[in-house]
Amino acid sequence: MSALLHLLPFAPIDAVLVVPGVAAFILALIPQYRLGARVNMLASGLTFLFALTLLVERPDPTVSFLFVDDLNVVFIVLGTFVGFTTSIFSASYIGHEIEIGRLKPGYIRFYHGMYQALSFSMNLGLTANNVGLMWVAVELATLTTVLMVGLYRTQAALEAAWKYFILGSVGIALALFGTILIYMAARPVIGEGHDAMVWTTLIANAAALSPELLNVAFVFLMLGYGTKVGLAPLHAWLPDAHAEGPTPISAVLSGLLLNVALYALLRFKMLLAANPFAVAPGPLLVTLGLVSLIFAGFMLYLRRDIKRLFAYSSIEHMGLIAFAFGMGGPLANFAGLLHMTMHSLTKSAIFFAVGQVAQVKGTQKIADIRGLTESHPTLGWSLVVGVAAIAGLPPMGIFTSEFLLVSSTFAREPLLAIPLVFGLLLAFGALVWRLTGIAFGKPSPSVVDAGRRPSMLPLIVHLVLVLIAGLYLPGPLVAWFQNVARMLG
Repeated sequence: MSALLHLLPFAPIDAVLVVPGVAAFILALIPQYRLGARVNMLASGLTFLFALTLLVERPDPTVSFLFVDDLNVVFIVLGTFVGFTTSIFSASYIGHEIEIGRLKPGYIRFYHGMYQALSFSMNLGLTANNVGLMWVAVELATLTTVLMVGLYRTQAALEAAWKYFILGSVGIALALFGTILIYMAARPVIGEGHDAMVWTTLIANAAALSPELLNVAFVFLMLGYGTKVGLAPLHAWLPDAHAEGPTPISAVLSGLLLNVALYALLRFKMLLAANPFAVAPGPLLVTLGLVSLIFAGFMLYLRRDIKRLFAYSSIEHMGLIAFAFGMGGPLANFAGLLHMTMHSLTKSAIFFAVGQVAQVKGTQKIADIRGLTESHPTLGWSLVVGVAAIAGLPPMGIFTSEFLLVSSTFAREPLLAIPLVFGLLLAFGALVWRLTGIAFGKPSPSVVDAGRRPSMLPLIVHLVLVLIAGLYLPGPLVAWFQNVARMLG
């Protein structure tokens, strides 16, 4: 395989940026929906294939602005896979939105172009070997998703987009200030210029950096990137963005964008952990994680819109992931990585199902969606499996990660296990209660013929992977995640 890679005109790490970057310009020129959808799928598939090659081909960070290690390759492979499967789902979903007149054909070039621009910006953020460039990439990802959230041009969609833009801008401004403080801490040790912002140089000299500046910087970085992660009380943009934007964007937000911001936080957490005099960042992550978990658990009982319901479920699970990485240690970090992977796969699958549910029922109101397992058996039971997985029921992969995290917490900090388990049970009860009405009972009227054949392949593939992970984790995957867990400290 290495020999084949050397025949490529550019390195694989460049390809995960070049392919979506070029595709974004090409798609902006293609007015036909079907052709645009195929090119979008092709570009996303190629990006995923190039991402897989990074498992065996690692660039030299001393000669590039980009780098790959065991940590970011987890995020890159997962993100490009979800981006590819979402592009397949998007083809049939957006096609139906055009058929019913909800989306104007003139917006299609913009939608597909922004989809690839989002892929480019997220991959850039994950591979950047410069903390300033990483900040630019996250800001670009924010702007592209803001534009896509307002795609329907309704009053509610534009309001959600503006809300996302304003709150996201505040968050990214805080993250910028934190990045500047990191540079100020590095300048006396590393010197002025580019080198003081290069990640590999920063981590190599972390022990000599000013702990006071690192401490203040992490507070701003936590608030700034925490807004993008969707941690409470910084979450206000997320439910509106999910509810009013196209469903493929909801899948991308939950499966990709939240993870990119989380990745940035983990990088800076590693920097503080490498400095013996800096404060431990773990307690802050643990606190925000528990607040998000319990807050979202209560809010799940009050939702009336099905996409908002699962938006709050994303807040709950990102809180759980933040808690895991805040606890730290080999087992908790392993659980956090596994949970992040399983959440991305499961939540995107749920949004695939929810998008189709909203189309066949003609509504997102939970009260008007009933008896799916009778009216649309394949779709209904797929949603049941997805919700069972995200609720943490065995034998799905999320059960494994939650079991590891609870076990680790009980062993190390038994008192913290109490609010952790309380939050998990709270969210579990809300999801099961909502699912009962949606999936079972007398079916509510449908506005789309039950004979319609939407694309179920991405949904089924995601759920099968989550089921397999709950039953068996391959040895190489376990070794990979264990190595990353050690890196995170």
